[in-house]
Amino acid sequence: MGISARVADRISSQLKKYQAILADAQARDVSESDTVVIIVDMLADVLGYKKYVEITTEHSIRGTYVDLAVKVSGDVRFLIEAKAIGSSLKDNHIKQAIDYGANHGIEWVVLTSGAVWQVYKVHFKQPIDKSLIFEFDALKASPKNPQVIECLGNLSREGFAQSSMTSFFQQRQVTSKFSIAAMLLSERILDKLRREIRRLSPGCKAEMDELEAVMRADVLKRDVFDSDEAKQASDYIKRAARAAGRAKAKAAAEEAPAPATAAIAKDPAAGSEQKAA
Repeated sequence: MGISARVADRISSQLKKYQAILADAQARDVSESDTVVIIVDMLADVLGYKKYVEITTEHSIRGTYVDLAVKVSGDVRFLIEAKAIGSSLKDNHIKQAIDYGANHGIEWVVLTSGAVWQVYKVHFKQPIDKSLIFEFDALKASPKNPQVIECLGNLSREGFAQSSMTSFFQQRQVTSKFSIAAMLLSERILDKLRREIRRLSPGCKAEMDELEAVMRADVLKRDVFDSDEAKQASDYIKRAARAAGRAKAKAAAEEAPAPATAAIAKDPAAGSEQKAA
């Protein structure tokens, strides 16, 4: 994680402080506008942004508005769609903010009720799509949870960078339950499983299609291989496998010795090719 110990300590200590504030707000079931006030304070105190300079409300994009935008040196880092602290976050809540981001080339969007935080990556394609990178409940999470600190550290004023966010996204994507399910159902892993079964029980003739059927029916939960997220993960794993294959082939080609060039005998006197008499 590319943040200093000082920033990590600030995130941890401030998150602990805001747990009490959020719990009180939730008990009072405060409105969306009051929740936004707390979120703005968290952006300043937890993530380190300048409250009156870098956190803007009612940010306009093509004539429409998003609840909050974090903007540093003229560049919008991410958008925030806020809901009342008592709200359950739903998929349709993020649609408007995703559309806002897509229309303005903003790659990162946060949906939050102050208590629950969801971080999304916008995919600029047709149709516009999104991936949930990380989700945590600020009321229940340990302030010292390394994954929470890493997520907030990447969003922080000091730690934010497109490269670090992309790296965090890739790390979260490849280790998600959907990606792991896609890998377990891949031909490569099923073949290894078949070989291991035959090693342990030489008389067993388990085939890959049989193993896949067992995985789908009895081992894996249906949503991890039969959902929109599962399809995204499967496509990602296939692209990653192709990229890894290309990288391996390129490395092998670069390491291969150059072909030897046959020496041509020269007539030392005439400087021309030696010819048979």
